[in-house]
Amino acid sequence: MTEDLASKVEELWDREKIRECLHRYCRGVDRFDRDLILSAFHPDFLDEHGKFVGTGDEFADWALGQHAKAHLSHQHCLLNHTCELDGSTAHAETYFMFISMNREGKPLTLGGGRYVDRLEKRSGEWRISARVTVRDWAMTDEIADMADLTSFTSTRTHLSEKVRQFMNLGRGPARDRSDPSYDRPLVVDPARRDAYLALIRSRE
Repeated sequence: MTEDLASKVEELWDREKIRECLHRYCRGVDRFDRDLILSAFHPDFLDEHGKFVGTGDEFADWALGQHAKAHLSHQHCLLNHTCELDGSTAHAETYFMFISMNREGKPLTLGGGRYVDRLEKRSGEWRISARVTVRDWAMTDEIADMADLTSFTSTRTHLSEKVRQFMNLGRGPARDRSDPSYDRPLVVDPARRDAYLALIRSRE
């Protein structure tokens, strides 16, 4: 095998392992498999995910709790996927569509957005190090206020004013290069993490 062909094969293998990582995450959430969810994250992983900002362990507990409370069943479907490789670091943008059968309110919820990820290859394994989850659309009864980031969450009817304010200070979609998908490197703002912890303490 020539050096050029070997490098191309290695790149294809890396890209496949990154896709597998993203699929593990979705399957883990939909099957309530906490270990499978965590297998997609490095130990220092942070996610800014709407009304949540935290670590992998915290996210798994939060997400499974949210879904158990609000939904009878759900699917996270992955669509368009782009990935920029730079050695042992990758930046990926993966479109998703979320479908849920709900316990109350509308029987079915549809929404979509993007997982904006920084992934790292450590000890030969690709996992996610940082994620900003961006919501782009949701089924609504009226024209959405695109500046109101709470409009797109499936649990929007149960949000307190404090949570709404917190969410609207986060990263939302943009139709220009200010969108999180252009960040290099992608990082979760430590101030958002601090603000989330303060929000949690205020509710205790």
